[in-house]
Amino acid sequence: MSFENRAQAGTRLAHRLDAYKGRHPLVLAIPRGAVPMGKIVADALGGELDVVLVRKLRAPFNPELAIGSIDETGATYLDADATGLWDQPYLDGEMKTELETLRRRRQMYEPAGSPIDAAGRVAIVLDDGIATGSTMIAALRAVRARRPSTLVAATAVASPDVLRLIRREADDVVCLETPPVLYAIGLHFRDFAQVSDEEVVATLRDARHARAAHGI
Repeated sequence: MSFENRAQAGTRLAHRLDAYKGRHPLVLAIPRGAVPMGKIVADALGGELDVVLVRKLRAPFNPELAIGSIDETGATYLDADATGLWDQPYLDGEMKTELETLRRRRQMYEPAGSPIDAAGRVAIVLDDGIATGSTMIAALRAVRARRPSTLVAATAVASPDVLRLIRREADDVVCLETPPVLYAIGLHFRDFAQVSDEEVVATLRDARHARAAHGI
């Protein structure tokens, strides 16, 4: 095991991201698992916490395999290595399904506040682990479109091959562990319990209340 839990991974990531401390970074966690980690990182760096919503597009007959990803605007990233796994009617249906899921999730998270503007800021896109890279790439492209001054990708674990893809999209990449082959993100955590949408909303709300209380 590389990490006891997400809290330990978040603490280690915050240490590795120390160069951004004092620059009021915006930490954009990919729900749901990365949100508790994002809170730890944002607090340690004196930044703000928000989410970036993306969903993987699942392969036919194998929902664990990503063929690409989609963001809230409907922009998609498709894995070139997976093009033989789907046809256009399947892709259209999968995109529609996941876009509806994103819209429902955004509505669910609305009680925690409106999305925070990333323009002109250091934006740190964070996930608990990166498997194929498609979700992180979609998230980075979605945030890049919001014109941050610096775009950072941060994660606990990813393979070297995937990190090469991520480096094309971000100005800086921070990854704690780089196994030659990544079979499953959860195998690198002793405790990899599911994070609920209710926990996400509570974490986002608490983060904003804490910043407001300090006048930030």
